[in-house]
Amino acid sequence: MQVNPELATFLSPYDPSIQRLTLQLRAFILETLPTSNELIWDNYNAVAIAYAKSDKLKDAFCHLSVYKNHVNFGFNRGAELSNSSIKLLGKGKLIRHVSVTNFDLFPITEVKKTLLEAIGLSEKLNPALLQPTTVSESMVMSISKNKKRPSN
Repeated sequence: MQVNPELATFLSPYDPSIQRLTLQLRAFILETLPTSNELIWDNYNAVAIAYAKSDKLKDAFCHLSVYKNHVNFGFNRGAELSNSSIKLLGKGKLIRHVSVTNFDLFPITEVKKTLLEAIGLSEKLNPALLQPTTVSESMVMSISKNKKRPSN
């Protein structure tokens, strides 16, 4: 899937290293599940990108949250994952994440195993997602007027 031009615009205020890291993590997700939909929010404090096999956030299995100095690679139902060999951070009811500052240090093999489990959990919660899809879309869900992060 091509990078959504609006996503490129949303990322443009960030340091080039954070832009590159975001696109590398995005590519990793889309290589793992090429039929994912990309749901984009240009939020108040971060650019957020969720990945789902539908157009609904409730079906998302993972997400990226882009901050000034790092990108969080998150699992929307991370607290429910059974056996991750990576240390997932977060104290909320569901979401867990890995904070990433350098793709070369990103534990690809371990995160891929966790990502595949997260996709399976998403499908278990919504069996309709098991239907084969061949087309993926990149959709901007909302744009916040006010921003507390790098801005143009």
